[in-house]
Amino acid sequence: MGRELQKKKRRSKRQPVRPKKPGKVLNPRGNTLIAKAWDKKETLTQNYQRLGLVSRLRGATGGMEKKLSSSSSTASCARDALAIAPAAQAIVSEARVERGPDGRIVRVIDEARSNPLNDLLCALESDKVAGEEWSGIAEAQTDAATDTVRQLVEMSHNAAPKKVRVPSTGERQWLQRLIDRHGDDTVAMARDVRLNPMQQTAADIARRIRRMRDATL
Repeated sequence: MGRELQKKKRRSKRQPVRPKKPGKVLNPRGNTLIAKAWDKKETLTQNYQRLGLVSRLRGATGGMEKKLSSSSSTASCARDALAIAPAAQAIVSEARVERGPDGRIVRVIDEARSNPLNDLLCALESDKVAGEEWSGIAEAQTDAATDTVRQLVEMSHNAAPKKVRVPSTGERQWLQRLIDRHGDDTVAMARDVRLNPMQQTAADIARRIRRMRDATL
């Protein structure tokens, strides 16, 4: 009997109905500039590439198409965030020169590096890297930055105004009861178990009283 039922199930053409879940549309709410420039028809990766943003500061670990048009210097800067940028001009503070009869510099005398231990590897060109001028951490080209990135950088330079904390009504009433009983003695306020059940310290109570008095001015 059970065998016939199984055959009947296999012959049935009715397929189970599964509701399609709508795709979750990302709605950025963290920053107003990104929210205005966000395109809901594009994917997260497409929006990030168009706006010039990255989800992580490290290099890409895969799953992304390589851009053949991008230069190797930009790619190396994106891969290594701590790369040392080469100096545009060599900065020499002191050097020995040879001048001609008219006073012009004929040649620069390059002193040989001292090698008291007769090290064979001392004369290698790779050792000269230690004496090169360090010009700071390599940064991405500002020309390639998008308008959104420039606006975000400008926004980061303008710090938000500091919000002054105002004590609540309940805190004012609690501090006023402590002042009415102990005056300005914050140590006695901290030891008062009945009016200070949360065991606030004397320094914390003094700071709260100072903040309350500054808010009333």
